[in-house]
Amino acid sequence: MAAKVFESIGKFGLALAVAGGVVNSALYNVDAGHRAVIFDRFRGVQDVVVGEGTHFLIPWVQKPIIFDCRSRPRNVPVITGSKDLQNVNITLRILFRPVASQLPRIFTSIGEDYDERVLPSITTEILKSVVARFDAGELITQRELVSRQVSDDLTERAATFGLILDDVSLTHLTFGKEFTEAVEAKQVAQQEAERARFVVEKAEQQKKAAIISAEGDSKAAELIADSLATAGDGLIELRKLEAAEDIAYQLSRSRNITYLPAGQSVLLQLPQ
Repeated sequence: MAAKVFESIGKFGLALAVAGGVVNSALYNVDAGHRAVIFDRFRGVQDVVVGEGTHFLIPWVQKPIIFDCRSRPRNVPVITGSKDLQNVNITLRILFRPVASQLPRIFTSIGEDYDERVLPSITTEILKSVVARFDAGELITQRELVSRQVSDDLTERAATFGLILDDVSLTHLTFGKEFTEAVEAKQVAQQEAERARFVVEKAEQQKKAAIISAEGDSKAAELIADSLATAGDGLIELRKLEAAEDIAYQLSRSRNITYLPAGQSVLLQLPQ
């Protein structure tokens, strides 16, 4: 009797394990920000896109392919030429995601690695097309315009493959060695020209100052001549007295001053 009970329990446990395995294989999860496409072994890729959550499928007949529909970054470096035939190294940063409703077509026509197959080729194509419209100087001074045109053209091109570009930006822009050296030489020449212009302007100012000073001296001499003609020698005597007064004042403030009185040949040193 006990053997029959254990045999029944074993059969029930085996049946339960098999049923659990079947149920587990018939369930699959789609995480947040993801979508699933169902591949049927008999009917191929289904047109229905499965959203987030837990879902059922037919084991061994259907297979879920999970796609990440969140925005993801990708850097694409490109070497191209400008309008004036200068080599330009550009790195483009793209935030992309697939159109959820077009995932069956993307999986059928491109594959799961759609970003590896599509983004490098269309980015290179668009960058070469846009950069060729500008010369090297315009790429620097009109960088915002270049970035906007690249973004518009690339967004339109990516839409044909079922991709949405949330952001497109130029993160790196450099030129060839020859162009960089030419720009540096031009900057040095401009600095030298500015320095030479400053020297010329300084000389002109000094010249004007000398002319003004000469005119002032001439006017002063003219005024002195007029004063002498009017007052005679009185002005000269006044200037002598003022000079003598100033000398006496300076000597009185100095120490150890030696005076020689009139009519004596002996030096006297007067205490302060």
